[in-house]
Amino acid sequence: MSTLALHQVSRWFGDLVAVNDVTMDIGPGVTGLLGPNGAGKSTLIALMSGFLSPSAGSVTLDGEPTWRNPGVYRHLGLVPERESVMEHLTGRAFVRANAELHGLPDPGAAAERAMELVEMNDPASRVIRTYSKGMRQRIKMASALVHEPAVLLLDEPFNGMDPRQRMHLMELLRQMGSDGRTVLFSSHILEEVEQVARQIEVVVAGRHAASGDFGAIRRLMTDRPNHYVVRSSDDRRLAAALVADPCVRGVSLRPTGGLEVEATDFGRFTHVLPRVSRDLDVRLVEVSPTDESLESVFSYLVSS
Repeated sequence: MSTLALHQVSRWFGDLVAVNDVTMDIGPGVTGLLGPNGAGKSTLIALMSGFLSPSAGSVTLDGEPTWRNPGVYRHLGLVPERESVMEHLTGRAFVRANAELHGLPDPGAAAERAMELVEMNDPASRVIRTYSKGMRQRIKMASALVHEPAVLLLDEPFNGMDPRQRMHLMELLRQMGSDGRTVLFSSHILEEVEQVARQIEVVVAGRHAASGDFGAIRRLMTDRPNHYVVRSSDDRRLAAALVADPCVRGVSLRPTGGLEVEATDFGRFTHVLPRVSRDLDVRLVEVSPTDESLESVFSYLVSS
């Protein structure tokens, strides 16, 4: 059972602050590191894996610093988002080379076991430059698993995988978490995290925005105020009726036509709007959410 601990960690590159005062513990099981693109997820994973030094704070694995400590790699595996493979090698040679670097007693057998885990035995004799994006992801995964690490870090591991490959990798991560390994993977896609992880760490603009069970984080996201543009055949009558309902925090007329509506209860609003329009005999022309991007959801978590 291994634990990664980040304590008041910051990392800056010149004037750019990529990670700002992050404290979190990553323990056994599967943890999802969730955030929009550019939030600092890759920087955090590089800090956890010892590829970057913190500008401030500390990153430790079972009490040992990850920076300038090659010994941690006996217990840690990394699947980076960026391509970091030697394309002229076959998949088998690449994974075996990593087994040899770890000084395993039977590197050939270890490589075969790791490739079988990720279903890469058949294409293992091909050179990596001929692989698809999904195959490259899986051969990197095999290389990271060849020494059976207690901690596995994966940066956007599902990118480029087809649905079957994605389902297989999700099941593999769930199984490793159930076996007591510490698994952390990053994603900007909520549905990916939902299917694999129960523990969630949310980062936005380099800040630690939320932490906890997936259900609790999901409720925070669902309960945030929702903003809509509504166009109808009679905007003023519709506005007067909507603002009287407790699920609507505010309604304003737009200069270009239509309404801007802020609803505090998404579920209730989806029933109230059609009912009110029907009762008033007002025809709905457009109902569009204006803040459904992940960035807006995560920004709400930061401020809540």
